[in-house]
Amino acid sequence: MEVALRRNWRLAVRSLPWGWSTAALVLAGLLAVPVVTIPIGALSSAGDAWSHVAETLLPRYLGNTLILVAASGTIALTVGAGTAWLVAMCEFPGRRFFRWALVLPLAVPAYMAAYVYAGIFGVTGPLQRIFRMVVPGSGDAFLYWNVMRIEVVAVIFGLVLFPYVYLPTRALLESRAGPTLEAARVLGRGHRSVFWSVGLPLARPALAGGVALVLMEVINDYGAVKYFGVPTFTTGIFRSWFSLGDLDSAVRLSGILMLVVLVLLLVERWQRGQARYVAPGEASPAAPYRLKGGWAVLGVAFCAVPVALGFFVPVLQLGAWALRTAPEVVDARFVRMAANSLGLAGLAGLIAVGIALVLAYANRLDHTNLTRGASRVALLGYSVPGAVIAVGILTISIALDRFLGGGARLILTGTSAALLGAYVVRFIAVAYLPVEAGLERIGPNLTEASRMLGVRPLRTLLRVELPLLRGTIVAAGTLVVIDVLKELPLTLILRPFNFDTLATRAFQLATDEQVAESAPAALLVIACATTVIAFLHRTLDGRPERGR
Repeated sequence: MEVALRRNWRLAVRSLPWGWSTAALVLAGLLAVPVVTIPIGALSSAGDAWSHVAETLLPRYLGNTLILVAASGTIALTVGAGTAWLVAMCEFPGRRFFRWALVLPLAVPAYMAAYVYAGIFGVTGPLQRIFRMVVPGSGDAFLYWNVMRIEVVAVIFGLVLFPYVYLPTRALLESRAGPTLEAARVLGRGHRSVFWSVGLPLARPALAGGVALVLMEVINDYGAVKYFGVPTFTTGIFRSWFSLGDLDSAVRLSGILMLVVLVLLLVERWQRGQARYVAPGEASPAAPYRLKGGWAVLGVAFCAVPVALGFFVPVLQLGAWALRTAPEVVDARFVRMAANSLGLAGLAGLIAVGIALVLAYANRLDHTNLTRGASRVALLGYSVPGAVIAVGILTISIALDRFLGGGARLILTGTSAALLGAYVVRFIAVAYLPVEAGLERIGPNLTEASRMLGVRPLRTLLRVELPLLRGTIVAAGTLVVIDVLKELPLTLILRPFNFDTLATRAFQLATDEQVAESAPAALLVIACATTVIAFLHRTLDGRPERGR
């Protein structure tokens, strides 16, 4: 009896998740260091250059950033909420096509769309050439219209980022909102009344979450605002470091930008208050109502315009430029850049998925607040702009180089390892959230049964749960790959010397007024992102739809 008790005790001790919890805490701490470095550095004593930046440049950075956030968020909210309602609740020609096509603008990075529209509307662009041919001598006012304006940048952001609002809002309306919306119709509410008084309040969590993602992307952007000459916090960080060599000012601007992000998130949480948004009943979509006549035409137009302007126009223009310049641009150097991009993105995807598995599985085994909090701390990087993370990594790598190499020798700064680490910090949440959801779908029974039988958690994960998570892991890793391929500000700051990716090459050529030459690189990035987005959307959305 005593021998059996001792054996059972040893098996129980072996199955405890101490190792997993420790690994999760260590990984979360490492991922949080670059983010925590910024506020610590911002609170230190200021250098001489900071007073000049704070007095002359900071107000412009803050004002332009807030204008872009407000305008882009409003456009994305209007387009995303409107198209989600039309696709989920209405029947009109082309509805099934628009259901997935409205996701495609996510494949177009905002800075690439900015180059395209600057080229289309520029004095030598196709639109103005056609206008001069059709109305000769009457286009002076139009010809000299300055396209390089902050309003145009805000519209471009709204057109390529609205799917962040569209996707969660459509999913909510098609699932949990069905019984509530049907009840409102039965009680005699008209369609417009249902939309304003029931649909929008019910979809508020999805709308708020989508808009928050849009705002994070707007704040993170560097390529579009730089090309259009709009000074923001991100361009200020680049200017402080690259032009002036002033890391102190870059750190302080990064700290203020983190504060702006935090304030935006807190305002949303405060505005929500204690309200809860729960749709009663089983998950089921509402029966769509048919749009007729002019309303059907308006519904098609409202969905077609953002798809055309956010995806098809940029892709077609880039395709036309690529056909003209590809023979000169696509060479051995281009192949090398594609290999750099795909290699870094693939490594970042593998590392991020591995870390996400450790964090999610530790959270599954150990339900303490410490482990749960560690997983949330690890996700902080996704809410922080890429330029801020890059400055944090840069600060740490310079400090380590001084400690390890005596100051002059660079060991980590300007290496692929630092760049890869920054990618993982920035996009670990993209891998973690799907993996966590996949483990929740499997349920805890298999893990608990294995622990009761004395099987080590690692063996349970490898032999039982990992095969069930294969599809989720592939999807999570692929999403990280696409995000890394599109990332620009972080790559520009941390890339090794004479090291280019497709994104950085497209940016360099466009800023050198070689927009047509940048098209092959931009088109390859968009093609990869489009393929993955379309595949994942169709795969994850392959369930049968009621009433369609």
